[in-house]
Amino acid sequence: MRLVHSLQFASLVVGLSASCARQAAMEDHSGHDMSAMGASSAVSVRTLPPSGSQAAARLAASPRRAEWVRVPFEPGSSDTVMAWVSYPAKSNAKTPVVVVIHENTCLVTWNRGVADQLAADGFIAIAPDLCSKVRSGPSDVELARDSVQKILPSVTPAMRNAEIAAVAKWGMSLPDAAPRYAVIGFCWGGGTVWMHAVNGGIDGYSGGVAFYGTAYFSGPTPIADSLARINKPLMLLNGSRDARISAAMPAIDSMMKSMQKDYSSMNYQDAIHGFLRAQGDTSVRRDTVAEKGNVAATADAWPRTLGFLRKNLGVK
Repeated sequence: MRLVHSLQFASLVVGLSASCARQAAMEDHSGHDMSAMGASSAVSVRTLPPSGSQAAARLAASPRRAEWVRVPFEPGSSDTVMAWVSYPAKSNAKTPVVVVIHENTCLVTWNRGVADQLAADGFIAIAPDLCSKVRSGPSDVELARDSVQKILPSVTPAMRNAEIAAVAKWGMSLPDAAPRYAVIGFCWGGGTVWMHAVNGGIDGYSGGVAFYGTAYFSGPTPIADSLARINKPLMLLNGSRDARISAAMPAIDSMMKSMQKDYSSMNYQDAIHGFLRAQGDTSVRRDTVAEKGNVAATADAWPRTLGFLRKNLGVK
């Protein structure tokens, strides 16, 4: 497997505006699950998250307990967030929480499959539907893209932070939970990971992993000033075929290094945007280079993610 290490130095100063954020929010994710184009599916590797086409079967066969919960933003609040919670087979008062943030699709079955894998890896995994406050209908129904495009602009940064804080606090209050949580997210959710890190999280926040999501911030605050506020470990994992994020990474890496942040990143050769969801699924339009790149990226990125989570959440 060939890896492109993105820790490079550049004099470029990145200014990622609100319009860029809106563009990322509406980015097409149809290619994340290559099986959506009439694909056959590879055998599911049980030590890795499922691909998009494998998620439903993986959930149906999972031996782990899982449930839907409705969590108020604050005690007594009428504002709530729906979330899918997956529990490890064995847990104790030292079991940390991982919050899984979906793409610009609202919550889908694949996100719940990622939560199930995290539970298999020993974490209490919570996948909130950050659209649940503004959408109509239950969160276990996947929305059509035109519906998502109407909903997503109403899911404000303040709302996202409140929802993440609510489910993290709820999770850490469970009898078997440790008072520590981390956040991982994908695309729009990856950008949300950065946003939550800049916001500082709540007590117990221990770091975040952003899959193919960048540090885009709206408003007048320069990106360097925003990055300076990050005080917990952060990791960015991307596919080199995602040209937009690949172009932004050298400057972000350089600024994070210059600020001496606890930060690492990888830009995987030949992998596409959404490689974790696409891995293992093959397309009618067969792009064998991307297929191999996605599988190789996943094989490295998931163990790397688990290492990050275990280290920063204090799991031995």
